[in-house]
Amino acid sequence: MTQSKQTSTTEPKKTLSLNKSSDGVTVSQKSNSKNRRSQKASAQPSMTDKSESSKTGSNQSKASNSQAKRPNTKNPNFKKSDSRNKPSGNTPSSNKPGSNKPSSNKAGGHKPHGKHGGKRSAPKLKGKDGLHVRNQHKGRYDFAALAQALPELSEHIIKNPMGESSIDFSNPVAVKMLNKSLLAHHYGVKHWDIPEGYLCPPIPGRADYIHRVADLINDELGGAEFNHKTVTALDIGMGANCIYPIIGVSEYGWRFVASDVDPLSIKMASFIASTNPHLKGRIQCRLQNDSDSIFKGVIKKKERYDITVCNPPFHKSQEEAQQGSQRKIDNLNANKVKRGGRAIQGKPFKETANLKASSSKAPILNFGGQNNELWCPGGEAEFIAKMVKESANYAHQVLWFTTLMSKGEHVDQTRVLLEKVGARSVKFVEMSQGQKVSRFVAWTFLDKQQRQDWLLGEEQE
Repeated sequence: MTQSKQTSTTEPKKTLSLNKSSDGVTVSQKSNSKNRRSQKASAQPSMTDKSESSKTGSNQSKASNSQAKRPNTKNPNFKKSDSRNKPSGNTPSSNKPGSNKPSSNKAGGHKPHGKHGGKRSAPKLKGKDGLHVRNQHKGRYDFAALAQALPELSEHIIKNPMGESSIDFSNPVAVKMLNKSLLAHHYGVKHWDIPEGYLCPPIPGRADYIHRVADLINDELGGAEFNHKTVTALDIGMGANCIYPIIGVSEYGWRFVASDVDPLSIKMASFIASTNPHLKGRIQCRLQNDSDSIFKGVIKKKERYDITVCNPPFHKSQEEAQQGSQRKIDNLNANKVKRGGRAIQGKPFKETANLKASSSKAPILNFGGQNNELWCPGGEAEFIAKMVKESANYAHQVLWFTTLMSKGEHVDQTRVLLEKVGARSVKFVEMSQGQKVSRFVAWTFLDKQQRQDWLLGEEQE
């Protein structure tokens, strides 16, 4: 089951007014109230802000009455959900060769959300500790199914000391093939590639972030089912891999605007978005020409976004990034020695060349990453601080701002800064996968009633 922790700040007692505005071509039309209707469904794990959950009466009853008065019976996505209360959406099943289930899922496979299918059933297996209940990557990787989706993966499949199928995670090529197979098998992505040396993100954790951000929207309506196909998201620094838009579109049918400062990342992500049918027309890539700005130059006048997502640069300098990469490589080599070698396809596995960097060469990192993906002046703390300060200028154009935060030591200073800029609600949500714990911070400048009105299409002047 999902393991997550959440803390929140109390909303100051002040009111903000919403300026009703139309959207641009690529953002969803918030004025279409019929598409914003929801129906009551069974409750799911809540992320409701403590300061707001203690309020009873007007806000909750008004949201309930609004839902009762405005059922969208014409929309097939508004069928009553199961006990997991999964948002609507679908993905073409024809894009998935073989079974879609992890090897240990005896309950059967489930289709991702997206354009062509129905809602999938809740997974009934116990898998990687802490992954979200809707995360398709719970349980061990089904390498047989993944190799069927991407035959090139077969040459990288090895046997670990327990006799289980795996790959050499210190081999960048093997990691890339694993990612390609996961995207093909689970999300129907047939055309995906990244330039050599660019970030190749671990997909299960990225998917968890998207699912928990989706819960921010679900929880605003008190457990009512929401039509996620009306959601417009903004990805800050999408990278060449385009991973958040891929998952958001495939799982929930969201629309995305995705930005990056790197022209090659824009080119590659645009290729991915245009060559996969279920992604086409739902992802717009925008080049950020000002590397000192985050939202400025990307969010256009009158555009509105339900959520923003971001995986900020982690390190403060290129030297620090290389040192971090070398530590990971040393750990991988040490683990190989502890395991005493492995077998590939039942035969002794010849280890890849030692990844220790020479004095004239940067370390080779299994998941890669360019400078702008790994570091920026001031590191993660400075990047998030800049994002928080800029976000105040778009308080009425974004419902929920979010960003990943790798270091827990940045929580307190970020909370203080968010209070200074006038955020009405702040949430720090921890995510865990095995022994790894990460988190994201979410904040909004709108109060509870304004957020419900936003989602129900009742924006007021």
